[in-house]
Amino acid sequence: MGATIISPTFLSAYLLLLCLVCSLKEGYALGRRATVAESHHLEHSHTIQVSSLLPSSICSLATKVLDKKSSLQVVHKHGPCSQLYHHDKANIPTHAEILLQDVARVKSIHSKLAKSLGSTKVDQTDAANIPAKDGSVVGSGNYVVTVGLGTPKKDLTLIFDTGSDITWTQCQPCVGTCYKQQDPVFAPSLSSTYSNISCSSTTCNSLASATGNTPGCSSSACVYGIQYGDSSFSVGIFAKEKLTLTSTDVFDDFPFGCGQNNQGLFGGAAGLIGLGRDKLSLPSQTASKYRKYFSYCLPSSSSSTGFLSFGYGGVSKFVKFTTLTTISQGTSFYGIDIVGISVGGKKLPISASVFSAGGSIIDSGTVITRLPPTAYTALSSEFRKLMSQYPKAQPLSILDTCYDFTKFSSVSVPMISIFFRGGVEVPIAAKGILYVNTISQVCLAFAGNNDDTDVGIFGNTQQKTLQVVYDGVGGKLGFATGGCS
Repeated sequence: MGATIISPTFLSAYLLLLCLVCSLKEGYALGRRATVAESHHLEHSHTIQVSSLLPSSICSLATKVLDKKSSLQVVHKHGPCSQLYHHDKANIPTHAEILLQDVARVKSIHSKLAKSLGSTKVDQTDAANIPAKDGSVVGSGNYVVTVGLGTPKKDLTLIFDTGSDITWTQCQPCVGTCYKQQDPVFAPSLSSTYSNISCSSTTCNSLASATGNTPGCSSSACVYGIQYGDSSFSVGIFAKEKLTLTSTDVFDDFPFGCGQNNQGLFGGAAGLIGLGRDKLSLPSQTASKYRKYFSYCLPSSSSSTGFLSFGYGGVSKFVKFTTLTTISQGTSFYGIDIVGISVGGKKLPISASVFSAGGSIIDSGTVITRLPPTAYTALSSEFRKLMSQYPKAQPLSILDTCYDFTKFSSVSVPMISIFFRGGVEVPIAAKGILYVNTISQVCLAFAGNNDDTDVGIFGNTQQKTLQVVYDGVGGKLGFATGGCS
């Protein structure tokens, strides 16, 4: 029987069918790959309603304060939840001014660390050359709490700052100048529990490490002076007074600065609470009760509230701890080891040595997280790649990766996580990834330092909605997501 001969017509039809099946298979595989890539992108991104990016003009109070007993309400000083906002709406700074103030704060931190090293790398005058508006704060941060001072107790709204050590408030009489504040200026003569600290005491001598300035003496009373990253300062009598944090948490003989010559725009706040690591800071002075243990949650926007809690109560059981380190040049800062960053679920190829070159601190008063330039370049280029569908916008001050969302009702933004020593991954909340000037100018809320050897700073925008737990005795820093709204 002879071989079967396939007709040329059948052969070409069959080959055509094979090609069709092949291309269908290939198309299916490509489509599947695209779907997988798309679902990976969606799985590792936040979908954000554009209308939610701007803060409301109405305050929404937090429903979640884990332990009311030793907790204070935290509000943004420029938002509707703050009395300061209603007191002085006309002087609320623009975002460009806030970022300029942030540059001054970061310069002053870098300058302080370089000065301690005896280095000339940072221009010492640089940090003080930004023009201060009548009372410009630059040194201190955006979040405030209200505490009581004296007997009878007077309520004072103070900025809280983990990068500062001493607590101070403006006091009568204002021998020099006092800037405008919302609360009545504290009058020590009307309090039965006020007393001066003598200039020969060890407490007075401790001021040098807490403020960076040698204390003075005025008719045997200890005189303190502290200046911040712009030209703002507070000078006055270092004294003791009854401090009331909550109705059950009252401390006698708490050392504080009674400022008689103060300048700076502290946003109408009456002064500052120092939460640093020096022995004159509030955590150290209340250590017998709280064991240097405190936590806070910064709200997602200036129209909501967070908390500042002291002691072990109310800490989320989902907290993950990394080790606190000490920056040798600035022992009052809370040092941390950042070891990596991921964007859109992908770990960036940055060597850990890039982060360790300058070390890092966490700071409640710095607005924008500062990264080594090598790390920032890797972060922003990956972010831009994943945001290529959105039109670019002009840079805003130090923020160079900005977008115009005016034509969108919702946007998809890649998730970002920061990795700390000990395998601790901290996912940044959606509101902590972006800094919003207007809907037509929404920027990646990170910036690069000038040099990889400059200290990195984990700033307050990236801390939003995290419960951040400081364990000073245990030498640990913890993070839990969803601490407040």
